[in-house]
Amino acid sequence: MAKQLVMYSRTTGCPFITVAKRVLDDHALSYHEIFIDKDMEARRRVLEWTGFLSVPTLVVAEAGEVLPYQVPPPLPTGSSPRGINRGSMITEGNIEQIEVWLLQNGFINSADGIEG
Repeated sequence: MAKQLVMYSRTTGCPFITVAKRVLDDHALSYHEIFIDKDMEARRRVLEWTGFLSVPTLVVAEAGEVLPYQVPPPLPTGSSPRGINRGSMITEGNIEQIEVWLLQNGFINSADGIEG
């Protein structure tokens, strides 16, 4: 399966969006960005997936798609999605969390700077 990265974001920046973009740029990874403040369906998806309007929410999708290729496990009601690796999705991760997630999903390899 050909995979692509999709970042659910918003037009106004935040530290978590800055971190995610930096990690993706540092690894020269392309991604499709969807702005939840311009796309109400995307907004609804993020709310359903995370319980909040949490961005960035990064997903691994099949090429040409915008939904996770695999349904991520649900979060306990009201719990924060921040930094939780949900397989095909991660939300508001820090540098290390995003890099581990990218490694797990085959977008980078251990030689790309992941420290063990």
